[in-house]
Amino acid sequence: MNRTRRRKLSLFRWVVLVVLGLFFLLPLYAMLEFTTRGADGRTAEVWTTLANWGQIQEDYPDLSAGVVYSLEQAALTAVLMLVLLVPTMVWVRLRLPWLRRPMEFLCLLPLTIPAIVLVVGLAPVYAWVTYLISGSSLWLTFAYVILVLPFAYRALDAGLAAIDVKTLSEAARSLGAGWGTVLWRVVLPNIRSAVLSAAFLSVALVLGEFTIASLLNRENLQVAINLLGKSSATISVAVSLVSLVLAFVLLFALSFVGGRRRSKEAS
Repeated sequence: MNRTRRRKLSLFRWVVLVVLGLFFLLPLYAMLEFTTRGADGRTAEVWTTLANWGQIQEDYPDLSAGVVYSLEQAALTAVLMLVLLVPTMVWVRLRLPWLRRPMEFLCLLPLTIPAIVLVVGLAPVYAWVTYLISGSSLWLTFAYVILVLPFAYRALDAGLAAIDVKTLSEAARSLGAGWGTVLWRVVLPNIRSAVLSAAFLSVALVLGEFTIASLLNRENLQVAINLLGKSSATISVAVSLVSLVLAFVLLFALSFVGGRRRSKEAS
């Protein structure tokens, strides 16, 4: 009975994996098939164009600017989020434990607010930023930090919950280490996988964000793809496919990091 049950369970798992694989891979294949269509059959002209960055800058300047802006926004968002969250969360755990619930509520609050509602509140702020400083799309970084807070907070909170932060910090302090040393050389190495998880999630979210950038008339990859779709559908679909695959790779790397962490803890 147990052997038969295990076989049925294994068969069920494979069926679920195959169905989900087809559900996700068939649209990607359709996108790839569309980008290789040509008047005389299959062609790789679109992909050779994407592989030539100089040609993209010359023929599709909006796309090249969107790619650069999105990469810069993703990097700045990940760095700013970590600089903001990691010291704050560690300090709250060590000195202000009664603030954990209010902080969790504030960090998870963006999940309940649609992006289009956030834009209503952010539009006057960015209008003043444009008037006083500049209209650069890099200022979207601050809005994106708000968007990634729930996901980054959960990842970092799980990492901090897996270690005894108080004992480690007290031991380091008793040996003469300052708070900066405690954070940089004691806490961060122990939550390295959580930090990477938060950074990967932030990058994936920023690379796929469209609503805020579009409504605030800023540039990023998704806005450029949307504009490009009106003039060159094949290039637009090809860039969308690359963006989806990149997000998949980041999430796969995230699961790999989590798997390594669990295997180390088990050993």
